[in-house]
Amino acid sequence: MSSQHYSSIDPYKFFQIVPNADGTITRDYGNYPCTVATPYPDDHDHHTLVLSKDVPINQSNNTWVRIFLPRQVVDDSLSSSTKLPLIIHFHGGGFITLSPATSAIHEVCSHIAAEIPCIIVSVEYRLAPEHRLPAAYDDAMEVLQWIKSTGQEEEEWLGKYADFSCCYLMGDSAGGNIAYHSGLRAATQNDNLLPLKIRGLILNQPFFGGVERTESELRSLDDPFLPLCVNDMMWELSLPVGADRDHEYCNPMVGNGGPKITAMGWRVLVNGGKKDTLIDRQIEVVKMMEVKGVTVVSRFGEGGHNPAENPSEYNAFIAAIKAFVLSESELG
Repeated sequence: MSSQHYSSIDPYKFFQIVPNADGTITRDYGNYPCTVATPYPDDHDHHTLVLSKDVPINQSNNTWVRIFLPRQVVDDSLSSSTKLPLIIHFHGGGFITLSPATSAIHEVCSHIAAEIPCIIVSVEYRLAPEHRLPAAYDDAMEVLQWIKSTGQEEEEWLGKYADFSCCYLMGDSAGGNIAYHSGLRAATQNDNLLPLKIRGLILNQPFFGGVERTESELRSLDDPFLPLCVNDMMWELSLPVGADRDHEYCNPMVGNGGPKITAMGWRVLVNGGKKDTLIDRQIEVVKMMEVKGVTVVSRFGEGGHNPAENPSEYNAFIAAIKAFVLSESELG
């Protein structure tokens, strides 16, 4: 897929995965510690600010969600009539690794749920290359339909505490890509999702690409966190067989996303880091949406790939999410 050669880096070894002859990959799950859901409050444990539970969605596809609920709601420190904003979250991992149970992802979702406060539904979607795109987008839409038709009636936390008129799609890295593309799909099915009403997108360092290299990509040939060959490998494993990086799933500049978002009246929050390999892509997408008339709140800090590595930047990002969600929910 790329004409460049990388003699010093093996992307599979770098990412600690092994390609198999049948087109699958072997993942070393020992590299990704997991956290067990905590669905019940412990009266003696005052450190757990957010409860969580796992709910199956499609057992045939082994998809499920982890729901995060601020404990203060259960402890009645908020009014029993309080309805919280609902964030549908898609994790990163280049479409090929990680899960809502991955400890780092669990901790981020817990932090956001407590800070806003809000309810988060974190999605376990099918991974590539076993399930190439658009499988993850299909799973995202299935979760939205589940929330709309089943979740609010059968899942107590959602039915009792979630404000279905204040819903946001959020994703980190590859999850940002999923939030964007599932948002485009949802825009064409808006009436079919009611009473679930999407208000906007939250894209944290969204994973986009293209055949033509950007300056920030060229600077990342030997990036210690995400070298360019690893970027290429993830696209090679996740795009439809035979597709290049100018496929619409990868390159939003070749799609028609802006007008769909504009028509819905959504606002979009885009967060990035100036040291990120994909910063130029993210700025390009912001400009594209602005030209199409989308209201975009963009913030590009000085950090790199992981804002959690810089506590002040990470806290500023959480504050930006809170301001974005609360300002939207106040619009009525």
